[in-house]
Amino acid sequence: MTRLLLFLVCSFTLATTTYTADSLTGTWMSADKDGKIKIYASGGKYYGMLIWLKEPNDPETGKPKLDKKNSDKTKRSRPILNMEIMKDLVWDADDQEWSDGEIYDPKTGNTYSLTCKLKTIDQMELTGYMGITLLGRTTSWDRVK
Repeated sequence: MTRLLLFLVCSFTLATTTYTADSLTGTWMSADKDGKIKIYASGGKYYGMLIWLKEPNDPETGKPKLDKKNSDKTKRSRPILNMEIMKDLVWDADDQEWSDGEIYDPKTGNTYSLTCKLKTIDQMELTGYMGITLLGRTTSWDRVK
């Protein structure tokens, strides 16, 4: 009986966890484990910078990977490492999510609208989409400790 009561109390506590806007800040590992993104606040919005790559150098040239797939030809010579790939996320306390942002995928050169939500303090669910979220793709990132 005591175990059941303890389980119910813990379950209720986890189900009612609330986060603050800054709960998103920190360093996160991408879903495919090939990049780390540092998320930070600036001017009431949240941004993410690619601070680590599993393979930072282009295997063909031996030099740092560049933004070769960018649709803007003038940006194709910029390094991917330390690039801002997330921008303008806004905290919505009622929905417990960050929304109205954008994420750039240097692997494809595409930019998507972005919504983020914490599943736990150490796991984030990101939905990138074009148009409406139902047509998007959701992935999870883990917090780097």
